[in-house]
Amino acid sequence: MTTPVDSAAAAGITLRAGEHEATVSPRGAALCSWSVGGDEKLAWTPPGHPDHLFDGATLVPWPNRIRDGRYIHEGRRRRLELTEPERSTALHGLATSVDWDTELRTADAARFGHTLGPLPGYPYAVRVEVGYVLSPGGVSVELHAVNHGDERAPFGAGAHPYIRTAGVDRTMLQIPAATVVPLDRRLLPTGRPSSVEGTPMDFRQRRPVGGTALDTTFGDLARSAGTAYVRIWPGESAAAITLWCDGGYRFVHVFSGAPGRLAIEPMTCAPDAFNTGLGLLSLGPGDSVHARWGLAAGGGSRPAVRNNRPHS
Repeated sequence: MTTPVDSAAAAGITLRAGEHEATVSPRGAALCSWSVGGDEKLAWTPPGHPDHLFDGATLVPWPNRIRDGRYIHEGRRRRLELTEPERSTALHGLATSVDWDTELRTADAARFGHTLGPLPGYPYAVRVEVGYVLSPGGVSVELHAVNHGDERAPFGAGAHPYIRTAGVDRTMLQIPAATVVPLDRRLLPTGRPSSVEGTPMDFRQRRPVGGTALDTTFGDLARSAGTAYVRIWPGESAAAITLWCDGGYRFVHVFSGAPGRLAIEPMTCAPDAFNTGLGLLSLGPGDSVHARWGLAAGGGSRPAVRNNRPHS
């Protein structure tokens, strides 16, 4: 596991607030590092490194996979590049390897922007902004997207932070999810969400991951005042880390296949949503979408969020 101290992180933007410090990068509008009192909470490897697995990146205009890179929207067939050829899928959108525009930079906040398309397979024009704010309560992330084109555009979003662990088998999880999306060997949906009741995927009560292999999309998240809270204890005696997300993020995907780290990915839609429609947004000309997620140390709740976008 590579910790976030290399050149790509150094080229990013460092934010500070109290004992919290974070590094964010315009490459993929990524969250590279987050430490509290010098204790690093995230695992991150730079783009181009053999172990890089979309570390910290923003996933737009879709998270996860699109089957065979093909979909139909508004009656028109589209075909995307297969970026995961071994599974014949288009994976994690169009902006993870792009340098986004830096629109804002202060001591404790940064905002990146990028226009998606028009591109082969995605002939639309959707402007996406991702703002990071660091506070004594943790990291808050604000996503805002607007369709500037003249036709409806399919849209979904996600984020891909990795929590640093002492070993996934010794990690404890609590995920307030009533359902999972059943997936096949290609990690594509085979049907509608099914109940976690009585299955190894029931993490509604805190329990160890143990030997459970997770590359799993959880849905129907229980919420408090509109916010869902996923809690991770990355070691047997470690304090909790909380990932929170508002109602814009309907799913959380958990991936345990990277040694020493666990991906907890908030997503607005399910895998292959461009085909299944599960959680998919269809933005008309001028339509926008707004969603927030974040990370907090301990079992804490969602911190107060400052809007760092300009007023339109």
